Order: sequence, then structure tokens, then C-alpha cells
Amino acid sequence: MSADESSLWEKEYVVEKHPLRWWALAVAVLAVLVDMIDNQIVAVALPTIQRELGTGDSALQWISAGYALGFALTLITGGRLGDRYGTKKLFLAGMVVFTGASLAAGLAGHVEVLIAARVIQGVGSGLMVPQVLSFIHAEFDEKERPKAMTYYAGAFPIGGLAGPLLGGVLTQADLFGIGWRAIFLINLPIGVLALIGALVTMPSRPGFFRHRMDFSGLLLLTAGLFAIFYPLVQGRELGWPKWSIYLMVAAIPLLAIFALHQRIKAKRGGEPLVPPALLKYRSLSGGQAVMLCINTAVGVFFILTLHLQLGLGFSPLEAALTFAPSTIGIVVGNVLGMQLAPKLGRAFTAGAIVVLLASLVAIAVLVQQLGHDLNVWALLAPVIGFGLGMGAVLNSLFGVSMSEIQMQQAGAASGLVNTTVQLGTATGIALFGTVFFSRLGSGFESATVSAIAVSVGVLVLALLFTTLLPGKKQGAGQAAAAADEHKAGASAR
Repeated sequence: MSADESSLWEKEYVVEKHPLRWWALAVAVLAVLVDMIDNQIVAVALPTIQRELGTGDSALQWISAGYALGFALTLITGGRLGDRYGTKKLFLAGMVVFTGASLAAGLAGHVEVLIAARVIQGVGSGLMVPQVLSFIHAEFDEKERPKAMTYYAGAFPIGGLAGPLLGGVLTQADLFGIGWRAIFLINLPIGVLALIGALVTMPSRPGFFRHRMDFSGLLLLTAGLFAIFYPLVQGRELGWPKWSIYLMVAAIPLLAIFALHQRIKAKRGGEPLVPPALLKYRSLSGGQAVMLCINTAVGVFFILTLHLQLGLGFSPLEAALTFAPSTIGIVVGNVLGMQLAPKLGRAFTAGAIVVLLASLVAIAVLVQQLGHDLNVWALLAPVIGFGLGMGAVLNSLFGVSMSEIQMQQAGAASGLVNTTVQLGTATGIALFGTVFFSRLGSGFESATVSAIAVSVGVLVLALLFTTLLPGKKQGAGQAAAAADEHKAGASAR
């Protein structure tokens, strides 16, 4: 960043606290919640959509996969665009795209239109979601940030759990006789509310950079991410054909070329899409290693849902209600993360992972021992325990990942963090789905327990990776340095 740009940054960002920042945060978190719900809400309605639109299984898969692909491929770019043009502008643009695509999806008369609308919905979310973490990093100081991060982190697991539940309720309720279309049209009033709220409450800050967008880097990154995500979201459903394996292998040289391109661009004084300096931060690189494992391991809940429905005859709504109590644990875990994670550092993160491990082992024992007698009440305690661990670990990981990031890097870092979440989620569903269906010949209990065993192994790996995170003293030093930098800038002003 040039001297003139640095001066502009200080003038615009080293300012007094925005009076409406908490209201703006509420709007931003609402957008994240809607994104997570929309990612999952369609699953319950797919049989109804197939019946009414007369579509085949392949097209049906794309109704789900299209959203995930559009979202995952746009996150890093969306974050970087926020750095360039300002978080508010990109948040509003993303919400407009998402809301318009939701209208198109709700009115779709052909499956091709619905698939296209779902992809565009994902793109809108990919532009919008990275701005939230950037907004928190820019507008809240070190004392307020843990509380703000609590609301942000809680939106991910709660939205993921609420999606299937809301989808089942809306589909069965058949509001105004529109059936499954309600799951998309409900986004319209929420989108309008979020747009008005953002316009009124979000501060307008300029972007940090004035140079041209790194389009060559964008093409390389998109190609590399596509080579990873497309096989992950489609490979298992198609039986892992050879092309899916070849495509994932091709991602390695594509991303290597992208990394080299970014280093060269940075050395020449340009603005790379993902600044290589980001990966030098131990908090970010270590945090992403743990976060990838955590979000992969959580994919086992997809298998538990299949076990309840296919093995025990639960309806989709009953299965969703079985896991609804985990929201109690998520809320408590988030509050604990807000209070204890900044003080305990990686010890808190490790402790949260241990809670996740204990809860999953308990669920595996119940599945194996109770068989067809497994019920909601038997699962209540470990489900709440899993939510407790999940809320706590996500809160701590989001916080630690951004702890060393400078404000002008926040968009790129936010895009990277959210891409890690999506990569872990896609990997988990593909991994555990493959394990589950390959073991199904031995019975539902055996297949489910096998998938849980793999998830436990992934969590153990996450526990080992916590050693890569900065310790309590180092984290405190970083926070102090950031506070000193803020005070120095304010004095200069």
C-alpha cells in the first residue's frame, strides 16, 4: 500500500466508534444466518420439487450442489472486492443478488431456471458473507470483538441446524398453496429488511486499494477451487468416477501455480488476490488447519440424519427436531467462548474439541447398543454436548484466525476463513457419505458407527493441530500491539 493510500486508510478507519455498529452487526449476522439456512433448507423439499417439476436425479443434485459451488468459488474474491470497494457496498451488492435470485428460484417453472437461480444465490452469498467478518474486524475494538464474534460464530451451526427444520415446516405447511416455493420466497422480506437495515446502520468506508483487480489470479484460483469443490459435491452421488479423482489431482498444480503467481505479483508491488503475507501469521494458518478438521468432522451429522431416517424411519422433520436441542449447547458454548477463549487461548480450543470427541463417542455407543430402540431422549445429552463443543470451538477459531490480521487484509483473510469452512463441510459430507454407504451392507448401525469413528479420528487430528495456534501469552501480546497501533493512529489524527 502506498503512502497516500496508507494516509487515506488512517483518516477513514482510525475513527471514533460508529454509534450504530451493534445494530449493523445484527443485520450482518442475520445475513449469515439466512445464508446457512438456505444452504440446507432445500434438502427436505427435494422430493416435492422432483415430483412437481418432473426432474431427474442428476438435476435434483444440482439444486443443492449449485448453491454450494457458487458460494465456495466466490468467497475469496468477494472478500478481496470488499477490501477494494468497501464492505458496505459489497454487502449490499451481495444481498441484492441473493434476494433477486431467491425470487427467481421461487418462481421457477423449469428445473434449469431453478438450478441457475441457486448458483446465483450462492454467488450473492459469496459476495456478502466475507464482509461480515471484515466489518467486525474494522468496527469493534479488542474489548468488544469477542462479543461480536460470538454472534457471528453462532450463526453458522444454528443456521445449519435450522435449515432442514424450517424447510420441513414450510414445505408441509404449504403456505398460500405455493408448497416448496416458500423456502425461497421467504428470503424476500428478509432480504429487503437486511438491505434497509444495512443502508441505515452500516458505516460507509472506502476500500483500501486503488489498483486493478488481479484477474489472472482470480481465474487461477477459481479453476483450482472448482477442481476441488466440484468433485466433492458431486463425486459421491456419481460413485466417484475417474474424472472426479483426476480433477481433484489437477487442483494441486493449479493452486501451486496460483500461489507462485501471487508471490510474483506481491514482489512486483501489485495487489495479489490472496496476499502471501497472510499465511505467515501463525494464528491464521494454524486456525485454518484446525477449522478444516472441525468442519470436516461435523459432516458426520449428515450421516446421523440418514441413520435416523433410513434406518429408524424418522421423517425429515423428526430427524431435524432430534438435533434441534444442540442449539442450547451452541448458545452456551458461544458465551463461554466469548468469556474464556481470549484468556485461555489454545487450551480453550483444545478443551472444546475434547467435548466434541466425548459427545461423538457417546452417540456411537448409543447407536451400537440401542439399535432400533434409539430415540430422541437417549440422544438428548450428547447432542447438547456436541452443540456445546461446536459453539465453543467455532467462537475461538474465528477469533484467533483474525487476531493478527491488519484491517486492509481483513477481506482477503475473511474470504479465506469462510472458504475453509465450506471446504471442510463439503469434504465431510463426501468422506462420511462414502464410508457410510460402503459399509451399509453390514447394517445401519455398523455403517453409522464406522462413519463416527472416522469423524473421531479427524477430531483427534484437529486436537493435534491446536499446537500450531498461538499460546495465551502470544495472543495477549498481539492484542496489546493492535491496541497500541490503534491508539497511535488516533493520536496522529
